[in-house]
Amino acid sequence: MSKTIAFLLLLLPSISGFVLAEPPIHYPETRKGDVVDEYHGVRVPDPYRWLEDLDSDETAAWVRAQNKVTSAFLATIPERERIESRLRELWNCEMHTTVFPMGGWYVYTKNDGLQNQDIVYVQRDWDDEPRILFDPNTGSAEGTSALENLAISPDGRYALLGISESGSDWQTFRIREIESGNDLPEVLEWIKFAPAAWSGDSRGFYYARFDAPEEGATYEQLNQGMKVYYHLLGSAQEEDRLVYARPDAPELGFTPTVTDDGRYLLIEANQGSNRKGNFYIIDLSEEEPEVAHLAGDFDAAYTFVGNRGSRFLFITDRDAPNGRLVEIDRGDPSEEAWRELITESDAILVEAKITGGRIVLSAISDVKSRITLHDLEGNHVGDVELPTMGTVGPSGVHRSLRWKGAIGAVPEGKEFFYSFTSFLYPTTVYRYDLEAGEAAPLWVPEVDFDISRFETEQVFYPSADGTMIPMFIVHRKGLERTGDHPVYIYAYGGFRISMTPYYKVSNLVWLEMGGVYALANLRGGSEYGVEWHAAGSLENKQNGFDDYIAAAEYMIREGYTTAEKIAIHGASNGGLMTAACMNQRPDLFGGVIVDVGVLDMLRFHKWTIGWAWVSDYGSSDDPAQFPYLYEYSPLHNIRPGAEYPATLIITADHDDRVVPCHSFKYAAALQEAQAGPEPVLIRIETEAGHGGGMPTTKKIEEARDIWAFLLKVLGMSGEGR
Repeated sequence: MSKTIAFLLLLLPSISGFVLAEPPIHYPETRKGDVVDEYHGVRVPDPYRWLEDLDSDETAAWVRAQNKVTSAFLATIPERERIESRLRELWNCEMHTTVFPMGGWYVYTKNDGLQNQDIVYVQRDWDDEPRILFDPNTGSAEGTSALENLAISPDGRYALLGISESGSDWQTFRIREIESGNDLPEVLEWIKFAPAAWSGDSRGFYYARFDAPEEGATYEQLNQGMKVYYHLLGSAQEEDRLVYARPDAPELGFTPTVTDDGRYLLIEANQGSNRKGNFYIIDLSEEEPEVAHLAGDFDAAYTFVGNRGSRFLFITDRDAPNGRLVEIDRGDPSEEAWRELITESDAILVEAKITGGRIVLSAISDVKSRITLHDLEGNHVGDVELPTMGTVGPSGVHRSLRWKGAIGAVPEGKEFFYSFTSFLYPTTVYRYDLEAGEAAPLWVPEVDFDISRFETEQVFYPSADGTMIPMFIVHRKGLERTGDHPVYIYAYGGFRISMTPYYKVSNLVWLEMGGVYALANLRGGSEYGVEWHAAGSLENKQNGFDDYIAAAEYMIREGYTTAEKIAIHGASNGGLMTAACMNQRPDLFGGVIVDVGVLDMLRFHKWTIGWAWVSDYGSSDDPAQFPYLYEYSPLHNIRPGAEYPATLIITADHDDRVVPCHSFKYAAALQEAQAGPEPVLIRIETEAGHGGGMPTTKKIEEARDIWAFLLKVLGMSGEGR
């Protein structure tokens, strides 16, 4: 056979067993503008600035064209339908969240399996028949109405419901009478990021909101100028009484809390996303109450636990990077007068609840949860045995009722509730009986998956500077390290969020297909406290990228895989991590998922809540911070003519946290620069946001497309079951 004939055969459809090269992808043409910004003497082009106009006809046409290309590519993957079918089988399992006692009710959510949104149930006693308090699935045909806020009045009569639509962070408040199921007439708007707090007399509640955004700028305008209001039941929102505002500091965010005795209103003020805060107090028993300072000066993180009269308990990392429990007296709140109840330890203090004369403490030790019991003086009196290494309560990726924390308890109770989850341990809710001193599961999920065939291990590997980084690895038992297994590494690495072990339905499909799953605990999170976070933020952000790159190198070095079979995936800040790592080491990965990523590090602070991330990233407005942001910004470090691995960029049209223009501009630039044969695709979900409130249907479809994409680009057979 001549060389010419052999070459021509490669260009023909598959004949007689020949496997032919696929035709190249023709990406939509993306217009380039001539916008150039100057940062401290450095001129930076921004040719795709026009894609920041999310409402323009040109942007809408570009979105349709990109989705058409992506859909066509995914439709060619024959295993895609089978993957979706298996996802539905595994998802179809009844799941519950932690129980939270509120207003004399037990409150929890349940999903029968394939319902788009969890349903909120309440019951007075465990012997009672549970009743539906709120079913978000009736709110929209697409299942995109979601519960983002819930508070029960102290008298148990009313439920405040914070409802979001299409994945937006914006919430609408409604007040429901629990017994009748009827809603009061008032509707409150322009609320996000903060829970509400009922007054002790149940006549109204305190909440924080923003002014209405300008017309047409609902999903892009900066969210600043939050104010605390009091809403009296039966009145219109415009009649709400302003309680606290700081026009001199529009960047402050506020969270109101009313103490269990109903006497005090605490207002937590936060500056950005670094969790360093300030607490103010108002004595609601006074005829003309005044705002007084109680704790903090934006010098550390403070979490209110509860009060005993005028003495207030806080978890703080002030002079304790891993956290300690202190008592502050309103009469003398000076730091010198603080009383330390529980000292700092090697574990990271996460949460404390007071119930039945005990302090229940949740902490993280080597990225694994533990629960300990203490008396009211802080003395250790016992431990709660957990099933395996895992997470108590919602991990960094769980959302349902997350605003209530990990432990459900009330001061006068004789029990507390918690959920436990791990990679191979479906989220299970437990009730701990304080009198009996033992825990029992309330609901045990029945999953159509043979967990016994798989195992989890935790390893520690060196990063570029020698720091040992923890990582969990999940795979089938008896796995031989043959160097050819597909490996999927998930990571986050930011904003003091700890990525502890968690159960995720879609990961089971990856394991069944023969994949190895890994979760890397990059610096920038809070797995080892304040210092771990500082080592991966601001000018130290490169450490997190090095940690991620080193995770992939470890999997190769230890014989699990090769670079061509490694996929990395991160969302939000994690999307930044995956994109930056791909820019720096395109040779190290076979597939990259950039999910709702922060990708334009020079302009992120100009949209919605992006300004609050300056505490973690820095700002291009600062001449000292601009150089390191410019050095790693994913959008600005794409190299024309480079060969990049297969990339799937994921975003949503209603994402008003990390606005989708990050992904739009990044996709356009990467498609233009790609000199290699691998696809660069963007999947733009409609009627969805940053991931919160995404209906089950859309979750399954997104997981289907991610696994199908990786199965194809990593050359997997998908027959690992």
